[in-house]
Amino acid sequence: MTRIRFQQSLDQLKENLLVMAGLAEQAIQRAIEAYRVRDLSICDLVSRSEVAINRLERDIDQAALDLLAMEQPMAIDLRFILSVIKINADLERVGDAAKSISERVRNMEQMAAVPDLPVDIPRMATLSAEMVRKSLQSFIDADPELARAVLLMDDAVDKMNRAAYKSLTKVMEEQSHIAPQALNALMICRALERVADHATNIAEDVIFWIQGADVRHHKSVLAAQKKAAEAAG
Repeated sequence: MTRIRFQQSLDQLKENLLVMAGLAEQAIQRAIEAYRVRDLSICDLVSRSEVAINRLERDIDQAALDLLAMEQPMAIDLRFILSVIKINADLERVGDAAKSISERVRNMEQMAAVPDLPVDIPRMATLSAEMVRKSLQSFIDADPELARAVLLMDDAVDKMNRAAYKSLTKVMEEQSHIAPQALNALMICRALERVADHATNIAEDVIFWIQGADVRHHKSVLAAQKKAAEAAG
């Protein structure tokens, strides 16, 4: 394969991944909207989109593996293909999280409405969706600085998830009559926290692709840097 044809194959791989990204991003946005307006017809759309996401995941993986086998790429081309394979898997899991949220919405619709659960799911959903959008934009623009900004957003979602766990488990202990609704809300928060984790993974893969830096354990690195700075006074 000539260099021109190889580059065309890389471009096609990126284009297909962006189609996958669009489907996954749409799925999580629809799942959040289904929760917000309690519309089960939107849940049906999320379930149907998962089929397309799964099929595209297999196609992208196969195309990437074929390029690795036939071209034996080096340096940034190799990192790009490896990153595509990992981002592809994370996008498929974003689709799974969207389906999980829509299934919880279905459960909640079969129960009596509880208007005042102590959790701000819309705010958590907004931040998680923003992380997905920015991580994908960092991939489109090959922008490692935007990817690093996504990494810094993950702590906020983690804090929201911990706060939701604390408040909702207290509800389940003290108000057993609304415990099922609280449990569904808790599982939605958990799914949103996973979405944020997948966005973080995508951002890490973009940094690896562009800069060749492995930042998978960035939290421990940041904690060590903070501790060292505190020790230095």
